[in-house]
Amino acid sequence: QVQLVESGGGLVQPGGSLRLSCAASGINSSIRKMGWYRQAPGKQRDLVAIITIGGPINYADSVKGRFTISRDNAKTKVFLQMNGLQYEDTAVYYCNVQWGAPLRTSWGQGTQVTVSS
Repeated sequence: QVQLVESGGGLVQPGGSLRLSCAASGINSSIRKMGWYRQAPGKQRDLVAIITIGGPINYADSVKGRFTISRDNAKTKVFLQMNGLQYEDTAVYYCNVQWGAPLRTSWGQGTQVTVSS
C-alpha cells in the first residue's frame, strides 16, 4: 500500500519560511517524479514544483526564486523549502509521486500552509 506522509505546514508571517517534507513508502516500482502541488480555497490544484528523476526540476513562475524542491538520495523523501512566503501562498500543499509503468500517481493527505500577519 502506497503512503505519502507530509509534514511541516503551519502558520507563518509574510516573509517567513517553512519547510515541507513528504515521506513515501510502499512503492515497489521506479519513481519517475516527485513534487508538490497546492490548492487554495475555491481554486484548482496547481503545480508548485516537481523533480523528474534524472531530468529537470520545474517550478511554477509564482514561486521561482523563493521555493526550492529537493529529495533525499534514496528517493523516498521530497522536500519543499519555502522562503519569502506571501499571502498568496496560503493553500493546502499536496505531495505528489508518479511511479511505475504504466505511470501511476499517488497523493499525500495535504498539509495546510497559512501566511498571515
